[in-house]
Parts: sequence; structure tokens; C-alpha cells
Amino acid sequence: MDNLLTVNHLHVEFPTRHGVLHALSDVSFAIRPGEVLGMVGESGAGKSLTGAAIIGLLEPPGRMSQGEIHLQGQRIDHLPEAQMRKIRGRHIGAIFQDPLTSLNPLFTVGQQLIETIQTHLHLSHQAARQRAIELLEATGIPAAAARIDHYPHQFSGGMRQRVVIALALAAEPQLIVADEPTTALDVSIQAQIIDLLKTLCREQDTAILLITHDMGVIADIADRVAVMYAGRLIEIGPVEQIIRHPLHPYAAGLMQSIPSIHQLSERLNQIPGSMPRLNAIPSGCAFHPRCAQKMPVCSQQLPRLISPQPKHQVACWLHDEVAP
Repeated sequence: MDNLLTVNHLHVEFPTRHGVLHALSDVSFAIRPGEVLGMVGESGAGKSLTGAAIIGLLEPPGRMSQGEIHLQGQRIDHLPEAQMRKIRGRHIGAIFQDPLTSLNPLFTVGQQLIETIQTHLHLSHQAARQRAIELLEATGIPAAAARIDHYPHQFSGGMRQRVVIALALAAEPQLIVADEPTTALDVSIQAQIIDLLKTLCREQDTAILLITHDMGVIADIADRVAVMYAGRLIEIGPVEQIIRHPLHPYAAGLMQSIPSIHQLSERLNQIPGSMPRLNAIPSGCAFHPRCAQKMPVCSQQLPRLISPQPKHQVACWLHDEVAP
């Protein structure tokens, strides 16, 4: 099956008065139609920046300095903003953590949905309104025909997030970039949103890049997992392999920090130290100051992304046979 999205050697940098900060370095991955790729890592790892680069919403002065992004074989990272806007609505949908940042408080949810639908699908107002109602119903909004004329503040947080998902689906995109879509919601609403995303993949063959720090969500919905650290992709592979048998010490630390219902413990496992700042990323493997398994080479040379197992890649000297 051909890849829907291909990201090749993505670099994102932020010029400052004190020099250039490298926020993403050499990030490469692909997503197939109908696949959910979960992207995990601590705050500052580069997850959200990766999503923003894909949908063309990097905040200035942030910029792509190297790399290419292809959607259905077409390169999209170098397109003018007017063209990218059409792709962003029609072919790529976006769901963000806080629905209030995605909804205009001055317009009803119906007005916002109808405008999006008519922009990309060229339907009449009546047909667009009917589709908007169907989208609200599909995302679990009760009495959608009446609530379509309500304003965002008249919805609860969970219902607003459903409206945002409806907006993301309005033009039937092939790819959805979902950045922490369930973080601000209570557990029962989280489960409903996750079920909705799984239904999308199954019924519409929609691909999803799911950016989150919640490994429970990843285990429930993702097909593969990409682990980010200090702006680099350090491990990527099938979800079961990475949850049960992670290869990178950082990924192993993330998995061990998940509380278990089968094992009582007074303290949660944690990874010592913290993510390095962009202006202080260590040489070699950026994780080596926090790693209990580090070797001399780890502080001297950057490990390459290799495949010690089929469909499973890791950037770690522990698994590289050519380690000096």
C-alpha cells in the first residue's frame, strides 16, 4: 500500500539574536491510509512542531530549513499559503488540544461548519447545512438540528471538541493531525472521542497522526508509535512492540512510568533529569546525560536510525553493530 503522508529529513529552526535554535532535526516517517501513528514524548520533544510543519502552521520565526513533506505523492511544504490553505482544509484536517482556539466565539457552530464545507466542497447553502447537521450527529452531538445554531460557549468542553472534530471532517480529508485531542477532557469523554477516531479510520480509511503524551490512548488506538526526544525521532515501530519491548532506554523509561493495575507501588517510576533546552542540546545522543546504559560513544557521536527488527527502527548505540 502506498504511503499517504511521507516526511523526509524534516528540519525546523528558530533564528534568534544569539544564534539558530534547531527544534527538529532529520525527522522522517510515513503514514499509510487508514493508519494511526501515535507520536509520544515529553513536553518540548518536538511533537507539536512536527504536526504544525505538516499542516503548514509553523509560528514565525520558526521555519523549515531542510526536508520535504509529501501528501499522496505531491510535495506540499513549499506551496504558497493560498494553495496550502486549500490543502489544509480539503485534504488535511486538524484537531487541537483546546477547542476554543479552533472555534470563533462570534459565530454559531453551524456558520463555521457551513463556511468550511462550502469553501472546499462547493455545495449549496442548504446542502452544506444538511451535511453540517450530519457531521454533528456523527460526532455525537445530541439534537444536532437544533444545536447547529448555538454558539461555542453554549457547549461543554467535550461537546466543543466534538464540534472541532466535525470541522476537521467537514471536507472529508484523507489525513487528520490530532494534537492532544483528549487532554482537556474527562476520562469518559476521552473514551468516546477515541472511539470516534477509531471509527473514522475503519469506515473512511482516514489516516491519523495522533500527538499525545497519554500512552493509554496510544495503546488503545495507534497502529504504530513514534517516540520523539529533543527534536529527533529516536524509535518508531508497531505499538505492541514498543509498549512491550521498547529498544531505546528513553522509550523504555516512558513505558515503565505508566502505572500498572496489576502491580502495587508507592512510587511511580520516573526518568531522572529533564528534556534539554534547545540552546543546550548535548553532543552525541541527546539522552545520554539521563541514560543509565550510556557508553563513551553516546556523548561523542549521534546514533543513526537503524532497523534491528523488521518494521522497528531505533537510534541507539546499544543496538548498532557498527558502534565504535
